[in-house]
Amino acid sequence: MKIGFIQYHPQFGEKKKNFQHLRLLTRGVKADLLVLPELFATGYTFTSHQEVESLAEPTDGETTVFLQELSRTTGAIIVGGFAEKMEGKIYNTAIVVKKAEILGIYRKVHLFYKEKLWFTPGHCGFQVFELENFKLGVMICFDWIFPEACRSLALQGAEIIAHPANLVLPYCQRAMITRSLENRVYTITANRYGEEKRGTDHFNFTGKSQITDPTGNLLASAPEQSDSIQIVEIDSAAARDKQLNTYNDLFKDRNITLYKL
Repeated sequence: MKIGFIQYHPQFGEKKKNFQHLRLLTRGVKADLLVLPELFATGYTFTSHQEVESLAEPTDGETTVFLQELSRTTGAIIVGGFAEKMEGKIYNTAIVVKKAEILGIYRKVHLFYKEKLWFTPGHCGFQVFELENFKLGVMICFDWIFPEACRSLALQGAEIIAHPANLVLPYCQRAMITRSLENRVYTITANRYGEEKRGTDHFNFTGKSQITDPTGNLLASAPEQSDSIQIVEIDSAAARDKQLNTYNDLFKDRNITLYKL
């Protein structure tokens, strides 16, 4: 199967312009699974709760409609991040769509920096979505720093972990190689790039979106400061094999009775 990421620089608050840019960027692209960044349609650096509220949407809003359109044109299952408005709360959410169908929703558990002012932490935990020929786990950006997030997805059978991100710290790309290796899964980190300076905050996003495999190999890596779509062919079944050698199985060898305080 063919999996990939879309890296670009969204313009803050300009959903329609961002959608059009992505239409042009993805023209002719075909894949089985594509991952976009966290909050890909709105930008990241909110300055007030009112601003977040004005840009947030329900799950059937214009961002989901656009992702369904993108799924039709690329033939891919699409994972993308948006600000979700639900029952009076706002979540930092990733949605999984295929054509007109919503296949899954993940609401970010570990909120970073001022996200704690704007968003409610997700409460449904880390879920694995059983799709046509593979099992997909989803986590968002800062979830990467908590190894339990990736491990819980792997223990549920995830073969590929989609990781929409807006990374500003310099550590994640290297850490995701370890996450792949310690769980023997594929990961797709879809980051954005560029600068956002709004209010008192000034962020430089690190780009370098990437795909890693179950043995820790870097299969694809984007530049630091430019649009990039990269697609690689994989065998998702490779992530089902947790056997390191004749005697060691990554999960069977865990001694969970001793992993306690």
